[in-house]
Amino acid sequence: MVSKRRLSKSEDKESLMEDASKARKQPLSKKTKKSHIPNAVEENDSVFVKLLKTSGVILKTGESQNQLAVDQIIFQKKLFQTLRKHPSYPKIIEEFVSGLESYIEDQDSFRNCLLSCERLQDEEASMGTSYSKSLIKLLLGIDILQVRLCPFFCERLMDVICGVCSRINGWNTDDGINMPRLIISQLKWLDRVVDGKDLTTKIMQLISIAPEYLQHDFITSLPEILGDSQHADVGKELSDLLMENTSLTVPILDVLSSLRLDSNLLSKVRQLMMGKLCSVRLDDLPVIIKFILHSITATDALEVISELREKLDLQHCILPSRLQASQSKLKSKGRPSYLGNQESSGQDCVILLFDVIKSAVRYEKIISEAWIKVSNMFGCSKEKMGIFDLAMLLIIYSTNTQTKKYIERVLRNKIRSGCIQEQLLQSTFCIHHLVLKDVCPSILSLAQSLFHSLDQSIISFGSLLYKYAFKFFDTYCQQEVVGALVTHICSGNEAEVDTALDALLELILLNPSAMRLNAVFVKGILDYLDNMSPQQIRKLFYILSTLAFSKQHEASSHIQDDMHLVIRKQLSSSIFKYKLIGIIGAVTMANIMATDRSRSNLTQGRSELSNEECTQVTTLLQLVHSCSEQSPWASALYYDEFANLIQGGKLAPKVLLGHQILCSLHSDFSFPVKALYGLEEYNTRDGIAINLLPLLFSQDLAKDGGRMTSQESGQKLVSPLCLAPHFRLLRLCVERQHDGNLEEIDGLLDCPVFLTDLEPGERLKSMSAKEHSFMCSLIFLTLNWFREVVNAFCQQTSPEMKGKVLTRLKHIVELQKILEKYLAVTPDYVPPLANFDLETLDVTPHTSTAGSAKIRKKGKIGRKQKADGSKTSSPDTLSKEDNSECHPTPSDRSQLNKEFPGKEEKMSVSLQNYHTFFRELDIEVFSILHCGLVTKFILDTEMHTEATEVVQLGPPELLFLLEDLAQKVENMLIPPVARRVPFLKNKGSRDIGFSHLRQRSSQEIAHCVVQLLTPMCNHLENIHNYFQCLATENHGVVDGPGVKVQEYYIMVSCYQRLLQIFLGLFSWSGFFEPENRNLLYSALEVLTSRLKQREHEQPLEELLSQSFHYLQNFHHSIPSFQCAFYLIRLLMVILEKSTAPAQNKEKIASLARQFLCRVWPSGEEKNNISSDQLHALLCIYLEHTGSVLKAIEEIAGVGVPELINSPKAASASTFPTLSRHTFVIFFRVMMAELEKTVRGLQAGTAADSQQEQDSALVSCLSPLQVFDSRPVLHVCLKYGRLFVEAFLKQCMPLLDFSFRKHREDVLSLLETFQLDTRLLHHLCGHSKIHQDMRLTKHVPLLKKTLELLVCRVKAMLILNNCREAFWLGNLKNRDLQGEEIISQNSQESTADESEDDMSSQVSKSKITEDGEEDEANAEEKEQDSDEIYDDSE
Repeated sequence: MVSKRRLSKSEDKESLMEDASKARKQPLSKKTKKSHIPNAVEENDSVFVKLLKTSGVILKTGESQNQLAVDQIIFQKKLFQTLRKHPSYPKIIEEFVSGLESYIEDQDSFRNCLLSCERLQDEEASMGTSYSKSLIKLLLGIDILQVRLCPFFCERLMDVICGVCSRINGWNTDDGINMPRLIISQLKWLDRVVDGKDLTTKIMQLISIAPEYLQHDFITSLPEILGDSQHADVGKELSDLLMENTSLTVPILDVLSSLRLDSNLLSKVRQLMMGKLCSVRLDDLPVIIKFILHSITATDALEVISELREKLDLQHCILPSRLQASQSKLKSKGRPSYLGNQESSGQDCVILLFDVIKSAVRYEKIISEAWIKVSNMFGCSKEKMGIFDLAMLLIIYSTNTQTKKYIERVLRNKIRSGCIQEQLLQSTFCIHHLVLKDVCPSILSLAQSLFHSLDQSIISFGSLLYKYAFKFFDTYCQQEVVGALVTHICSGNEAEVDTALDALLELILLNPSAMRLNAVFVKGILDYLDNMSPQQIRKLFYILSTLAFSKQHEASSHIQDDMHLVIRKQLSSSIFKYKLIGIIGAVTMANIMATDRSRSNLTQGRSELSNEECTQVTTLLQLVHSCSEQSPWASALYYDEFANLIQGGKLAPKVLLGHQILCSLHSDFSFPVKALYGLEEYNTRDGIAINLLPLLFSQDLAKDGGRMTSQESGQKLVSPLCLAPHFRLLRLCVERQHDGNLEEIDGLLDCPVFLTDLEPGERLKSMSAKEHSFMCSLIFLTLNWFREVVNAFCQQTSPEMKGKVLTRLKHIVELQKILEKYLAVTPDYVPPLANFDLETLDVTPHTSTAGSAKIRKKGKIGRKQKADGSKTSSPDTLSKEDNSECHPTPSDRSQLNKEFPGKEEKMSVSLQNYHTFFRELDIEVFSILHCGLVTKFILDTEMHTEATEVVQLGPPELLFLLEDLAQKVENMLIPPVARRVPFLKNKGSRDIGFSHLRQRSSQEIAHCVVQLLTPMCNHLENIHNYFQCLATENHGVVDGPGVKVQEYYIMVSCYQRLLQIFLGLFSWSGFFEPENRNLLYSALEVLTSRLKQREHEQPLEELLSQSFHYLQNFHHSIPSFQCAFYLIRLLMVILEKSTAPAQNKEKIASLARQFLCRVWPSGEEKNNISSDQLHALLCIYLEHTGSVLKAIEEIAGVGVPELINSPKAASASTFPTLSRHTFVIFFRVMMAELEKTVRGLQAGTAADSQQEQDSALVSCLSPLQVFDSRPVLHVCLKYGRLFVEAFLKQCMPLLDFSFRKHREDVLSLLETFQLDTRLLHHLCGHSKIHQDMRLTKHVPLLKKTLELLVCRVKAMLILNNCREAFWLGNLKNRDLQGEEIISQNSQESTADESEDDMSSQVSKSKITEDGEEDEANAEEKEQDSDEIYDDSE
């Protein structure tokens, strides 16, 4: 026999083989093989055969199975008793084993003994297992035989491995049976191992000398052979073997995962595998990851997952993308089959890897939590989130229901911070789509949850999840995606519906054929049209029309039929909403049906528009025309929709020429001869004019039921509402037919309008309310006509045309001033509609509830002014005044009216509230900003130049254009805050007045604004120079006595609008998308070129730095606080795009401080600084300053005392923005920043910073005796508690260990802090006295926190063996003025007086602690009174 020794070294292999060969003195082949009759019973006189036969086993010859006549357990029991009771025991055992050795020398006999026996007994009578064991396995189940047989079979295996016996060596191939595997299988799952240590040694020796394929089998069999007591020894030897032979990595790790091993050994092997993770084969990776995850403990989970994430992300998970790249390259070429097998194998390994990880995170909570933390940590650090991180978050979301909410929160935070971009999501789906396909339901559930967010960026990310799930997953998932999007569209949430419709449109562009298969789901949305806005209806019909008409086949015919039915039904309705749906749907469907095939990508595969199709489109448009001609608003809506269709440029010319609308354009309106606002001399014979006044009068007469003559009744009554829409349609038709040339209709630019004298003068008060309304309507219609005229001719290049357009702009500004006068005395007036894609015709001007509240308050104070009071009570009166408090864009008109000296106080009306009643200006109108001085030639009757006139864009006209452009930029480039729309409230109000703008993408608008940057910079610099000159002339005062007030405030408003537009442009989130990076470069190059000559290919950081410097130079001429606020925000937006923002951070803080310390001009209104803007500017200052505590100390220690000592109406000299009105804003921001600073400190920071924080808090709380208003006290209670809680968590741990060495410092700090807690305690008493519910609701939490502080200080003293220094007393209840509340008991006053007698150093500590304990004691005594107070409330 081979001696028991450990053979794990490779150099021992040869010696072990030599020992095994010497152990056999005689080869087994010398023994002759008996000739047996096939399938006969073995007849032998040996003890082995007799005993087996007696026990119930019949040995068979040949290839027949050995037969078992009794149950397996009975056989083992009989044989054991026979051997045990035999007279020659234990010698009989040697004879039995020798007989077995002789018997199995025959190949067939040995094989039969290794194979299962044939059972002669019925299975129902069997007491043991249902399967039959082999004879060898039955014998190994007997303890007295196992001791001899285990070494024998191990030697037999060694003979096979060493090839000593040629006959046995040949058994590896005969009959397809692998004899070594069959032999080792006999040792598996034994009921009991007698000598496990010896068996372990033998098997490890076999493993050390066996060939690799047998080593794999032997190693994987170890857990089924060994007992638990041998796991530690085997694990140690396998770990040593793992370091020697890397080819056995997979079986060894698989076995180690199944053994009960010491954690230190597992950690050692895990570290070894971590080091080799970068070099292992992809096939071995799943097993290695399984072992690593299996060996994780709670203490090292975060570290292991972090390292594992980094190595997997950088090394292995990019491999599938390379496989996909190779697939795409070889897609069109013939390729060998082995390449496809390799690619398939690699993808299978990645899928198996993720299956291992999914199993681990599903059943091991510590692994899933650690993985989420690691993904969150890498997303927040400098290293960006990777593809593997996002894939893991999606997988954990699908496998672990308990962490879904937490993962959603992590994803939301990362989306808001910009850590997850569309490119990352696309790459994740592209690389791991096979893995993510299995979790498709969870991904759709996540997208649905994100869709319910109020943040537009999160909703957009949910849309991207739907998009890429549709792109990369199978047909079933695509159907689920479409169904989910249809559900979102039918939800009624405006932001949700808009995003879902955009997602559906993207899916059509992405995969039209797949979307046609799911068109039946989209068609179901037609039942929910009532809940959609006009813009959403337009999108839906565009989607359905694209699916129905993009390709002609039978599958889409039912969609066409349903759409025709819906449109005809809606057009025939007399209800506004339904007719609007029919008009928009019909025109949108006609747009797709008659799209110019040569220009569209959606209509590829379709032939040119046939005559039959052209007839269908024309018939549809004529149907719309006939159904809408009886209703002015329906006709106007149809004209606008058809004009938008033409403006898109995709309509086939054949349809445009065939439609009869062009033939009737000039027949609806007559042009009388009397005229106003003409640009040229009017000829009464052949001149034209706009017959506006008679049309409006006829309309009002018809409404009033007036009679018409027979001649008039036979004519069609034309509504003035259709004038501007009809002209827009005419202009676009002519422009399309003549390639932009408008000579045929250029007479409409300078033709006059038939009006009356519009200037009210002295007759304004004497006019009736009906006359006021009539004049307002007349001016509104005139303004809308002029706006459409400007839209039409703004792009004409001739100087004469430019001059006329500028003149029309002046007319618009003049008419708006007149209109403001009429509106001021007509409070309940509702203008005629100008935009007709509305959800209801009952549209009223926007009013402000806060402004109405102010009016009601004024009405209570002064009841004497009856007539003026009625005017003042107009809902439009102070609406914009309130906006100046709440919004950053106050009305400029109202401000101008209030600033004129020498006038009576009149009502100010903001036309911003009426913007929905004005025709929309096209984005092309702002090309007028490029105009400088325009020379206009005045011709005589013989077309000779009679005179020349120089026209330029004046400040009022510039302000008019900038106001409109600022609104467009805000609407398109700044995402709105998604809000839940209340029940029965109109949706889509944000888009009213911007329907033409919404036809364009945000990228187009951003490109147009970038093109306008150069002229806007010119205007900005001119305004800057204007204010610089004013300051020079008035010795630094821009609003001195010699300044023209009207011009001054117009220039201020222009300045503000320009900064608003710049801010809106550079705040656009689309700049982060790769396709818009060049647009950002172009915008920054425009700003940079204002400082120095433009250079080619400048880096982004250089452009950002130069742009920041250019914009910063304007801070010297900032004329108002609003402009300062926009400039600061603009600089911050530029700074956020830089990768090194720290360089200019101090500049932001310095600039913000300058604005806070500047005296801003003010008119009659004292509080001309917006509270929100002041709050934001102060936050910017404290967030960007180098030392927050010093900045707070300066404001509280310098500015506040100055304010206290100043007159009531004055402000602080150091900080002029700090007044008694704005003190609460300063106080709120300082307390919030102070609490944030303390909370951000790590436990163990220097005590100096804590001392500064306490000093700053004392400085902040000290003015409460002077400024004791409710908002100030509310802030103090709220943030005071948060500060004490942060002090407990962050500062007290340091004081515990610093008390002995720095006793004086700790006592001084606590003394300072005691002043704060005393004041907070007094504040609690003050709120109780005044019974203010807003204040008292904070008292319980604050008192609880103060009690915790007392207990914490006591624990600190006990920790430092100073328990005797703690003294308990009662603190008197006092109010803010320090006066005692008389409800206190006399015992408390006695205890409080004894507190002042302490003077030593130890008593100094006592005083500190007593004060805190007094607070707790007083709080306990007040609990009863708290309950009584709450009951009374």
